Amino acid sequence: MTFTELFISGAFLIDLELREDERGFFARLFCEKEFAVHGLMPRIVQVNDSYCKFKGTLRGMHYQLDPHSEDKMVRCLRGRIFDVVLDLRKSSPTFGRWYGCELTQDNRKMLYIPKMCAHGFITLEDDSEILYLHSQFHAPSAERGVRWDDPKFKIQWPFKPKIISKRDQQFPLYT
Repeated sequence: MTFTELFISGAFLIDLELREDERGFFARLFCEKEFAVHGLMPRIVQVNDSYCKFKGTLRGMHYQLDPHSEDKMVRCLRGRIFDVVLDLRKSSPTFGRWYGCELTQDNRKMLYIPKMCAHGFITLEDDSEILYLHSQFHAPSAERGVRWDDPKFKIQWPFKPKIISKRDQQFPLYT
């Protein structure tokens, strides 16, 4: 794996190193030793799969409060998404800044989202499927979110979403 540190402290774009031959390829998605070298996700406790039927589906911007805050790693298994990490750590020099990138089934890139950073994505095509690796268990009482279109953060989505859950629409503006 190749780890590219982003301008948001603790966030990384990870490229797989494919070992290819006539059969196809083999690649590691996670190696505890390689992640530890970068100070990342010491353990994975939960793996989730998200499927979106339609282009323009937005999920986000989600995070969990301490002591349940979590590191996440996200990869698009099928289709294409525009994936966003938003720094909500008040002590961070990049507080309030965001980073977005395209994750696709073809580029096989992964986005690493550190604790107390919100995460969300919009699907760029129908039938998109996303894999999440989490460092903490889901804790409904610690769930939080900020609006995808909060003017404080000015996230530049590729287009206006067509489908957003009622819950995600009702997140408050950040204060």
